[in-house]
Amino acid sequence: MKRFALTSLSLALLGAAGAAQAQTSVTLYGMIDAGLGYVSHANANGDKLFGMINGNLSGDRWGLKGQEDLGGGLKAIFQLENGFDVGTGRLGQGGREFGRQAFVGLSGSQWGTVTLGRQYDPLVDMVQGITADNYWGAIFATPGDIDNYDNSLRVSNAVKYVSLNYAGFQVEALYGFSGLAGATGQGQTWSGAATYNNGPLAIAGGYFYANNPNAGRIPQTDASTWTSPSSDPLFDGPINNTYASAHAIGIARGAIQYSIGAFTVGGSYSNAQYKADSGSRFGSEHFNVGNAFVNFQVTPALLMGLGYTYTKSGGDAEAAYHQISIGADYSLSKRTDLYAVAAYQHASGDQRDGTTGGTNSAQASIGSYGYESGRSHQEMVILGVRHKF
Repeated sequence: MKRFALTSLSLALLGAAGAAQAQTSVTLYGMIDAGLGYVSHANANGDKLFGMINGNLSGDRWGLKGQEDLGGGLKAIFQLENGFDVGTGRLGQGGREFGRQAFVGLSGSQWGTVTLGRQYDPLVDMVQGITADNYWGAIFATPGDIDNYDNSLRVSNAVKYVSLNYAGFQVEALYGFSGLAGATGQGQTWSGAATYNNGPLAIAGGYFYANNPNAGRIPQTDASTWTSPSSDPLFDGPINNTYASAHAIGIARGAIQYSIGAFTVGGSYSNAQYKADSGSRFGSEHFNVGNAFVNFQVTPALLMGLGYTYTKSGGDAEAAYHQISIGADYSLSKRTDLYAVAAYQHASGDQRDGTTGGTNSAQASIGSYGYESGRSHQEMVILGVRHKF
């Protein structure tokens, strides 16, 4: 789920008096987002669902981040971030203690920042922030989150470089090591992106690639064989869960946003390739996705938004998904807000079945929630509260 601007409580430790003083700060922060929701068709039988649906605008989390001034414009930095489900208290990201982020690195005022650990990839850092997902979260996301529009994956064992900001222009690159002896190229992840953000205009684009190692894969027998030691799986529901046996995933994304007065408008495009090999249960599949949104700041406290997403698949199976999303967010304070979001999606064409390996009529599945609808359409409504600390 998505990140958000963090508020902090910092403790400063001062060095010896009379010398050039090094400063260390540690920040505790977090986010709790809980909602009550309705899904018109929430399983293969098309049954309705009423209940708690959490982490809608922002993923539930708590974390620590800090820095130490080493002098000469050099700083040591770190961040540890835990994800969880506020409804059950369970850990997120596969049960990891710090599954959202866990890294340490150095930041220099002359050359940029290098970090090592479990991190977001450059498309998330630079492109996601100027899309509708940055404001409205999962219900505005691509069906199945097939292009990581809603930050479903992180990269482990990764080294990342972020450049300085040059009058709004910035670049970023990441490489995730497989850690497999004698097979460095298997299970690796790499990504790069660039952004220009200056005044009312923001533009960003980049590419992401993740490779699935051959070791342990059972050709043509198992549809759930994404075992990359660097990149998390990206299979959030019936639209793309049958492609978990992919040899590799490649995602190209670009976005643009422009603000004028009380309005913010934006659009994005992505191409996601799920590439097959002899160990896959499918032929290579691709998805083309177009997103557009408009936000209106009705009052300083009230934000409203409207979004549309068109997704078209081709290759292994061909389907089309139309999704309309709306949202309203009311700030009670700088830390607490109430929100209401809703979406409708219609699917047509054919979709690969992850159980039988055959094709069936395409079924709708809104955003990155992953509910099987068993139907060609699905509706969702969520009322929630979010608190930041």
